[in-house]
Amino acid sequence: MAASRRLMKELEEIRKCGMKNFRNIQVDEANLLTWQGLIVPDNPPYDKGAFRIEINFPAEYPLKPPKITFKTKIYHPNIDEKGQVCLPVISAENWKPATKTDQVIQSLIALVNDPQPEHPLRADLAEEYSKDQGPFLPLQFQTVCRVLA
Repeated sequence: MAASRRLMKELEEIRKCGMKNFRNIQVDEANLLTWQGLIVPDNPPYDKGAFRIEINFPAEYPLKPPKITFKTKIYHPNIDEKGQVCLPVISAENWKPATKTDQVIQSLIALVNDPQPEHPLRADLAEEYSKDQGPFLPLQFQTVCRVLA
């Protein structure tokens, strides 16, 4: 019950502030423990796409962190083929009950915009992403991301 009250308040705050990188938020008012929305990144190569995510809150929220799954395929070193994401803010060892959902979403958007190849879920993509990094992403990585987006 406490989880539902807090989630309703957080949802209202997110909708009121209008996060430009998290849109089309869908929540079943009868079950506030599952949210869906679109992540719309700013940085290449992901800026050409919108990625549907699902946020699942445990009944023990905020004492336990939510889980985030990408429903849209994304070619990203920190997100695996099943859509699971490596996001430190929601890991069991880093989670703090005072952390709000908008902070989690902002952290997710930052990770999508700026991958962290040093903490990959997909080592193959991390290596590819890191090759010839220089001022631009490798052309092959950009091309694959655009095709998938």
